[in-house]
Amino acid sequence: MDGTDYISLHCCCVVFSACNLTFDISHPQRAQLYMAQFKENDTHCVIFEYYSAGREGSSPGQLLIYVKENNSPLGIAVWNSSGPALKKWQQVELAISTFWPNFYQLVFEAVGTGERGLLAVRGISRQGHQCSKSIFGFKREVVSSAVTEITHSVAVVFYSQGGREAPMKDTKPVNSRRYTATFDIVNTTKRDSGRYRCIVRSEKGVGVSSYGVLVVKQPPIPIAPPQLTAVGATYLWIQLNANSINGDGPIVEKEVEYRTLSGSLIDSQPVDKPNHKIGHLDPDTEYEISVLLTRPNEGGTGAPGPPLRARTKCAVPGAVPQQSIQGSTYEEKIALRWREPLQTYGIIKQYEVSPDSFSLHSFDPEFNLSNQSGKVLKLSNETSHVFTALYPGSTYSFTIRASTVKGYGPPTITQFTTKISRKSRVCVCVWVTVLLKPARSRGAPVRCMFHPHRESAEILRCYPIPIHFQNASVLNSQYYFTAEFPAARIQTPLPFTVGDNRTYDSYWNLPLLPHKSYSVYYQAVSTANGETKIDCVRVATKGATTRKPDAVEPEKQTDHTVKIAGVIAGILLFVIIFLGVVLVMKKRKLAKKRKETLSSTRQEMTVMVNSMDKSYAEQGTSCDEAISFMDTHNLNGRNENHTMTSETSSLVQSHTHSYKKREAVDVPYQTGQLHPAIRVADLLQHITQMKCAEGYGFKEEYESFFEGQAAPWDSAKKDDKPCDECDYCVCLFVCVSDDHSRVRLQPLEGEQSSDYINANYVDGYHRPNHYIATQGPMQETIYDFWRMVWQENTATIVMVTNLVEVGRVKCCKYWPDDTEIYRDMKVTLIETQLLSEYVIRTFAVEKRGAHEIREIRQFHFTGWPDHGVPYHATGLLGFVRRVKAKSPANAGPMVIHCSAGAGRTGCFIVIDIMLDMAEREGVVDIYNCVRELRSRRVNMVQTEEQYVFIHDAILEACLCGDTTIPANQLRSVYYDMNRLDPQTNSSQIKEEFRTLNMVTPTLRVEDCSIALLPRNHEKNRCMDVLPPDRCLPFLITIDGESSNYINAALMDSYKQPSAFIVTQHPLPNTVKDFWRLALDYHCTSIVMLNDVDPAQLCPQYWPENGVHRHGPIQVEFVSADLEEDIISRIFRIYNAARPQDGYRMVQQFQFLGWPMYRDTPVSKRSFLKLIRQVDKWQEEYDGGEGRTVVHCLNGGGRSGTFCAISIVCEMLCHQHSVDVFHAVKTLRNNKPNMVDLLDQYKFCYEVALEYLNSG
Repeated sequence: MDGTDYISLHCCCVVFSACNLTFDISHPQRAQLYMAQFKENDTHCVIFEYYSAGREGSSPGQLLIYVKENNSPLGIAVWNSSGPALKKWQQVELAISTFWPNFYQLVFEAVGTGERGLLAVRGISRQGHQCSKSIFGFKREVVSSAVTEITHSVAVVFYSQGGREAPMKDTKPVNSRRYTATFDIVNTTKRDSGRYRCIVRSEKGVGVSSYGVLVVKQPPIPIAPPQLTAVGATYLWIQLNANSINGDGPIVEKEVEYRTLSGSLIDSQPVDKPNHKIGHLDPDTEYEISVLLTRPNEGGTGAPGPPLRARTKCAVPGAVPQQSIQGSTYEEKIALRWREPLQTYGIIKQYEVSPDSFSLHSFDPEFNLSNQSGKVLKLSNETSHVFTALYPGSTYSFTIRASTVKGYGPPTITQFTTKISRKSRVCVCVWVTVLLKPARSRGAPVRCMFHPHRESAEILRCYPIPIHFQNASVLNSQYYFTAEFPAARIQTPLPFTVGDNRTYDSYWNLPLLPHKSYSVYYQAVSTANGETKIDCVRVATKGATTRKPDAVEPEKQTDHTVKIAGVIAGILLFVIIFLGVVLVMKKRKLAKKRKETLSSTRQEMTVMVNSMDKSYAEQGTSCDEAISFMDTHNLNGRNENHTMTSETSSLVQSHTHSYKKREAVDVPYQTGQLHPAIRVADLLQHITQMKCAEGYGFKEEYESFFEGQAAPWDSAKKDDKPCDECDYCVCLFVCVSDDHSRVRLQPLEGEQSSDYINANYVDGYHRPNHYIATQGPMQETIYDFWRMVWQENTATIVMVTNLVEVGRVKCCKYWPDDTEIYRDMKVTLIETQLLSEYVIRTFAVEKRGAHEIREIRQFHFTGWPDHGVPYHATGLLGFVRRVKAKSPANAGPMVIHCSAGAGRTGCFIVIDIMLDMAEREGVVDIYNCVRELRSRRVNMVQTEEQYVFIHDAILEACLCGDTTIPANQLRSVYYDMNRLDPQTNSSQIKEEFRTLNMVTPTLRVEDCSIALLPRNHEKNRCMDVLPPDRCLPFLITIDGESSNYINAALMDSYKQPSAFIVTQHPLPNTVKDFWRLALDYHCTSIVMLNDVDPAQLCPQYWPENGVHRHGPIQVEFVSADLEEDIISRIFRIYNAARPQDGYRMVQQFQFLGWPMYRDTPVSKRSFLKLIRQVDKWQEEYDGGEGRTVVHCLNGGGRSGTFCAISIVCEMLCHQHSVDVFHAVKTLRNNKPNMVDLLDQYKFCYEVALEYLNSG
C-alpha cells in the first residue's frame, strides 16, 4: 500500500512449549551443514541442541543458522549462539512460518575464533506442530510509495534480505499468548524494494517468518513540461506531454497546476484528455503551468513536473481611471491629463480623446456646440492634451479610451467648463447648423415636422405648401423647402446644416447668401382619420453681413461688372430656354427623369448664385455673421442688432392649421410611366441591354421612382408674406410612412399614441398584407415589436442587417440568449442554428393571459456586406427559399426588417414576390413591384445598386431554378436526372452542369490584380487559375521581404464562413508560405488530394521525423498512421520568432484513393470516410472552429469536389435535403474552377447517396 508517512507490515507471534532431538557436529574453522529441503504449508517447529566449550571458559566461536526460502541467497542469520561457552547442551526451538507453495532449507554454520574449543549441534528434528515459542503470520506483498515510513507488526526484529534492520517502534498485547509489534522503515526509496521477514529471538529459541515482498513505487513525475498549442487573451491550450515519466505507473489521475508568475496562489484543474484548455485567465499575463500525475493508492501523487511558462494574448484594455483625469480650464482651451488604465492587458498603443458634441451646453445660447467634434489620437507615452479654440463659458464632455493591438477599451467620460470671456464673436456664414429633435405625438402619429429659430417678435407661421427653391422665384414665394427626412431618422437629436449644397429627398439645400438674412423653420405634420395638423417652430435665424466684397481697382471695375452682367445674362437666357423645353417635353411625355432635371437646374442655379455673389462663394466655416441657435422647446432668438428676445413654442403649443393633402408646387412631375412585365425568357437580354452605356437604362429607371412620400398633397397658395424682416424663409420638411398602410397596434390603457409602430403592411404575390416592413427595433421599441409580432400572429421574422456595421449600431438586439420578459411578453430562445450566411433562431413566445405558446422563427441573414450589396446573389436566394420553405402557410404576415426598414427590406420582398411571379406566370415585373412597394413605405429599395442587384438575383434564380432535393427523394430523382432524352441525346444532369458553367462568373483581370503583380508570378503554378482579390487569405507572419500573397482562396462551408482554404500543391519556393498560411489562419486540418511528384514541382512539404524549419515557421513531426486509403500525420507548428504565441496541432490527411489518371476517386466509401475523419478531428481538437486547407495540383477540380461533398453531407445532416448545384455554385463564386468536370459533379450526388446508405 502507498502512504506519505509510513507503511505498516504485520506479523503474528505465538509462544509454545519445546521438543528435543540431538545431532553432533565437529568443530572446523568454518563449517556449513545444509539440511534437506522441507515443504510445509503452515507454521511448524525445528528443535535442536547445541554445545559450546572452550579453554578456560572462553568461546571457541559462533554458531549461526540461516533459512533459505525457495533457493534464495543465505541472507542474514536468523539465530546465532551468543554469550560465553557454558559447556553444556542447550536446546533451541526454531519456529518457521511458510505458506505453500514455499519450501525452505536450513543451513548451520560454525565459525571459529581461532581458539581451541568445541561447537556442536545435535538432535535436529522437525515437528509438524507449532513450537512452544512465538511464531507469526506475514503478509506476502506490500506496495509502498517512495519517501515513506513502513511499519511491521510482529516480534522483535524486522530484517530485509539485504540486511537492513528496522527498529521496533511499538508493541501491543493481543491476549495472554499473542502480541503485535510495529517496526519502522523510514525514508523508503526504490532501493528499499525487496524481500523482508520477521525474526523472533528469545532465550529458548527463535522464530522465523517466510519472506514477504516489499515493493516501493516511485510516484510519477513528467519528464518534460507541457506544450503550448494555442493562446488566447483569457485561455491557454496545452498538450500535457505526460507520456514520458520518472517513476511508476499506472497513471490514474492527471492534474494541471498553474499560477501567475508574479503570484503565489496556485490553482489546479483535473484533466482527462491529452489536450486541455485553461480558461478564465487574465490577458497579457505570464503563467507557470505544471502537470501532476497520480498512481493508485495513497501517496501516489508525484511532485509537479517541469513548468511551462506562457503568456496570454493581449485584450482590449480597461478604462482610464476616472479619478486620474484632471483638467485645467481657460477661456478658450482645456488641458486634460490622465493615467493609463489599471488593467492594460497588453501594451498600450494609443489613446483616443474626443469631445461629445451631443452632450454639450453653453451659457451663451448663440453658440452652436454641435460642430465641436473630432477625435484626437495620442501615443501611449502621451497622457495629456490641450483642446484649443473652444467657446468660453461652455461645458464640454470628453471621452477618453485606451487601445492595444486588440482594439479600444471601454470609454471614460468626463466634463469640464471653460471660463467665461468678455470677448464677443461675430461671424459671417453661408450655412447655419440647427439641432433637430423628435416631435411628440398627441393623439396621432407624427407625420411631418418643422423646428424654427426666430429673430423678432413676428407672428409664428407654418408653411403647408412644399415649394422647391427652383420654383420659389416663379411663384413669388418668400420661402422654400430645403430638406425632407423619414421621421424614423429623427428618433434622437440630429444636427443638420442648412446650406450644405446637398439634395435631401429632391429638395436642394443650396448655400445661404452671406448678405441676406434667413429664418429657419422646422415643422411636423400629424394625420389621423383624414384630418391633418401642422405644428411648426422657428429654430434659427441668420443675419445679413455688413462686410462688403473686397474693393476693386477703379479702372478694372467697369470691365469686371460688364463681364459679370454678361455671364448672368447668358446663364439666365439659357435657363429660360431650357426650362421652356423641359415644360413642353413634360406635357407631351410621362415621367422623364425627375432627378436628372432637378440636378441640371441645380447646377445652373449654382452658377447663377456664384456669379451674383462671387465674393462670398468660398466662405464657409470661418464666419463673421450673426447666427443664433436654440432648443426646440426653449427658444431664444436674436435680431439683426444682436438684441436677445425669447419665445416659447413646442410642437404641442404652436399654432395649428388645417393641412390638405400635398401636391408639390413644382414643374409637373410624373412618377414614371408604366413598364410592361418582362418574360422570363427575355430577362437575360433585357438586363444586358439595361447595363449598356454604363448602366444608363437602370439609372434612368431608378431615378424615375418618386423619393419620399408617394401620397399626393393638394396645392394651396398663401398671399401673405411669411416673414417681414428676411429675404427667404428656409423650411425643413420631415415625414414618415403612409397612414393608409401602417400597422396599428392595439392601444395600451393610459398610454397615448401606444398604437404607433414604424411598420407598414406590404402586399405579397396575390396575398394582401403578406409582409410587414419595419425598422430594426430600438431599445425603447422592443416591447412594441413583440406586441406587433403577437398581434399579427407572425410566425416568421426576417432580419437583413447585422447589429453593428462599420462601427454603427444598426439594430438593437431584441431577442434573449435564454429567456427575457418584456412587460407582459415572455420570449425564450429554444434553438440556434448557425450557418455560413445566416442564422435560424427559434423562440417560444408567451403573452400573459393568452394561455398559449407560439413558436416563432427568426431568419437572420448575416452575409450582406457593410457597404453595397452582396457580390453574388446565390447566398441570398438560398436564404429566401429557406424562409419560404419554413414559413407556415396559415400564419400571419411575415415581419421583414433591416435598419431603417427600406433598402434591404425592399430587396428581400421584391425578390420573394418576383420568384413567385416567375414561377406562376413566366414573367417578372420588377419596376412596378418596386413602385408599388414605395406606395406602401418610403424609399423601399433605397439605392440604384440594390435595384440592379434585384435584377441579377432574379435572373440567376430563373436560370438556375430551385435545385433542392429532399433526402428521401434523392435516389429516384438522381436516377431520373441520368436518363437520356432520346430526342436531345442528353440528360438532365448534363443540362444542369451546362447551366452551372453558364452562370459561373468569369474572373476579369482587375479581379485578380494582386495575383498578377510581377512579384507574385513565381508563386502561381498556372496563370489561368488565379484567386480573386476579395477571397485572398493574406499572410500575417512576416518572412523577410517575401510578400503576403499565396495562391489560395477562402471558401464557405455549410455552417461556417471561410471554413475552407483551397490552394495549389506548394511549389518548392512556396512551402514556407504554405505553413505560414496554416499557422496564420488557425488551420487544424490539411487535406491532400494529389501525389508527391517532383517532376511536376510537387515536393514533399512535411517532415517524416524531427523538425523542419520553413522561414520563421517550425514544423515538428508528432505521429503518423495508415488506414486503408488515408495516411494521417500529426504535426506541431509554431512561429519560432514568437514562441509566446504557442503551438498549433495540425493533422494532414493524404488521400491515396484518387490516382492522377482518374477524374474521380476509386471508391465513394473511402472518400466519404475521408470526409468523416476530417470532421471528427476538427470537432475533437478545436471544437469545429479551425479551418481546413484543401489542396490538389492546381487547387481546382479535386479540391472543389472535396469541399462540395463536405457541404452536401452537412446539408443532409442538418437540413435533410441536398442541393449540389447550390453548393458548387457557391464555391465557384469565389473560384470558377471548382468541380470542373461533369464526372466530379455526378460524384457529388453519388457520395450523397452513399452517405444516406451508411446511415
